[in-house]
Amino acid sequence: MTWIATISYENAEGILKELYNRIKGPDNNVDNIMLAHSLRPHSLQGHMALYKYVLHHPRNQLPKTYLETIGVYVSIINQCDYCIDHHYAGLLRLLKNNERGSAIRASLDCSDPGAVFTGRELAGLKYVEKLTKHPSSVSETDINILKSSGFDDGEILEINQVTAYFSYANRTVLGLGISTENDIIGLSPGDTSDPENWSHS
Repeated sequence: MTWIATISYENAEGILKELYNRIKGPDNNVDNIMLAHSLRPHSLQGHMALYKYVLHHPRNQLPKTYLETIGVYVSIINQCDYCIDHHYAGLLRLLKNNERGSAIRASLDCSDPGAVFTGRELAGLKYVEKLTKHPSSVSETDINILKSSGFDDGEILEINQVTAYFSYANRTVLGLGISTENDIIGLSPGDTSDPENWSHS
């Protein structure tokens, strides 16, 4: 599942077992990306906080479908199949429209989000692409484009943080050889009204 040792749910103790119990899915399943932190539970806590608060916090204003789309796009750019598989499945579940989901995926695979998205959503995805591919080239002009497209500063921050989180997650996966073996694809914290509820479904 990874290129380094991990501690399974069954063998976990203490704080690690407590953390696993907060994030486990059906049949005590813990996603491999989280298992990869098991030798350093404090690292797992940090990842949990980033993931939950950046992508699944009730105070986010942008639709979760858009935030998941950002995650899929960043992961495609970074060629992280693990995150693509998990978050595209999550996007389909949220959309409840496989035709729309397939069109989104095809456009992102071709680096052509304009085939599906328009207006501010397209402007946001162009920013996401630039930030992921060429972060040092991002300038205040890019932020002003987002503002003129209709995003407020808080929404721009959401786009920025989801993009940054997925770059972190992609590098965690790719750098440790994390696979989807034994994972249940597409689970996510279902209760976005409670930032402390981490249970996956």
